[in-house]
Amino acid sequence: MSDDSFIREVNQELRQDQAKALWDRFGPITIAIAVGVVLVTAAWVAWDYWTQTQANSSGDAYSQALSLAREGRTDEATAALEQLEADGHGAYPVLARMRGATVLAQAGDYEGAVAAFDNVASDSSVPGSIRDMAKLRAGLLLVDHGSYEDVSARVEALAVETNTLRHSAREALALSAWKQGRTEDAATLFNQIIDDEGAPQNMRQRAELMSELIRGSGSSS
Repeated sequence: MSDDSFIREVNQELRQDQAKALWDRFGPITIAIAVGVVLVTAAWVAWDYWTQTQANSSGDAYSQALSLAREGRTDEATAALEQLEADGHGAYPVLARMRGATVLAQAGDYEGAVAAFDNVASDSSVPGSIRDMAKLRAGLLLVDHGSYEDVSARVEALAVETNTLRHSAREALALSAWKQGRTEDAATLFNQIIDDEGAPQNMRQRAELMSELIRGSGSSS
């Protein structure tokens, strides 16, 4: 046997011995990590499947409740939405609360609808954007079924420049002020809508019509 062959055999045996030593030391840990990764992955896949299934089920229940509401079956729609609020998944419980308040308003229960929207608006667990929408919806109802102070209590904070709902909030305040004879306040608010380039075109047109009506009545300079 040549020296080169002997050296290669010795090196090979040394590598095998080193590999065996490494496996003896780290092999069980490697296996444990691999098994852990598989188990975690399997658990995540199962959880994702379960949540998707539950969300799909909640979506079907929500659609059914909407159908009941459209058919005028108010009591059944309300019961279905309350059930979804109690055991729904994902965003559907909050959507059910909002829709439930709308169903009450459509049925003529404005006091109950405002209370329901107020309940959503005061719930800190609900996303801020939905809480703001609940305030606006309550304020819009109160334009016809409450006082200016009632409307202001809900939407005044939404009428600031940085809020995306400011246009609708200002319109609610302006209409409420106009209905209560506060024409100067109404004119100011309608002008804010007109001057805001970010306001929707149809809303600016309504504000212009109302401003002309106020000026034509001689109630505001």
